[in-house]
Amino acid sequence: MVAKKMWTLTIRIKKNDELHGKRLYKALLDFMMGAGISGATVVNAVDGFGRRGRSTLRIEGISMNYPLIIEVVDEQSKLEPLLPQIRRMVGDNGIVTLHEVNML
Repeated sequence: MVAKKMWTLTIRIKKNDELHGKRLYKALLDFMMGAGISGATVVNAVDGFGRRGRSTLRIEGISMNYPLIIEVVDEQSKLEPLLPQIRRMVGDNGIVTLHEVNML
């Protein structure tokens, strides 16, 4: 089996984060689709904490500003040019990471 070198872009934000009146995760997906990225997955997390405090899914109080993880696997040449704009979109609302992976 031959592994192909690819890159994983991971964005950690909260569900209720917004950009110009639109949910940030939707704005990011729209931006990446328009840029020709092969695909992205949004994962709902159950609990977490960070610089902006705890984010959790609580059904009884209907407080649902839970963490979201957006993961993209694509070629470095397609991801790197998008990083400055993605960083601006996310701003102080989250964390953006990029690392090399072996795709099987």
